[in-house]
Amino acid sequence: MRVDVKYWLIALGLAFTLFGCNQPSASDTQQLPIAEHTDLAAVSNASIQQAFASKLSDVQVSGTGVVIKLLPDDNKGAKHQKFLVKINTKQTLLFAHNIDLAPRVPLQVGDTISFNGEYVYNPKGGVMHWTHHAPKGDHEGGWVMHNNQKYQ
Repeated sequence: MRVDVKYWLIALGLAFTLFGCNQPSASDTQQLPIAEHTDLAAVSNASIQQAFASKLSDVQVSGTGVVIKLLPDDNKGAKHQKFLVKINTKQTLLFAHNIDLAPRVPLQVGDTISFNGEYVYNPKGGVMHWTHHAPKGDHEGGWVMHNNQKYQ
C-alpha cells in the first residue's frame, strides 16, 4: 500500500524528535540505536519501542503498523473504536480511538496505518489513545492516517 511521502517524513521527524526527548538515564533503560533499524517503519516506531522497553506511560508518539484485529467498540462512557496494530515482530498496540471526538476509521484487517497519540505501557505491548484532536486545547492532539485520510 502506498503512503504519501509527506506523512512518512512528518512521522519520521516526529519519531526522531520524540526519541531524543525525555529519555531516562542509561542505567534504567535499554537503548535502541536507530542505526540498527533497516526500514522506515522500524525507525518511525523507535519512540514506541523505547517507551515499551522503559515501561513508560503518557508519552506522545508517532508510528506505523498493520491492523491485525478489529475489536468491538467500547461504549462505556466516551465511545471508543478498538483495534490491534502490529508495529514489529514482537509488539502489538491496542488502540482506543475516541469516536465521540473523531470520526471512525474505516479499517480492515491487513490495512497499514500511521498514527500519533499518547502511549500507555502495559506488558502486552501498550495502549494508544488521544488519537483525536484536543477539543479544549489542553493536550497535544493526535490522529490516525488511513488511505491518505487523517482521522482526528
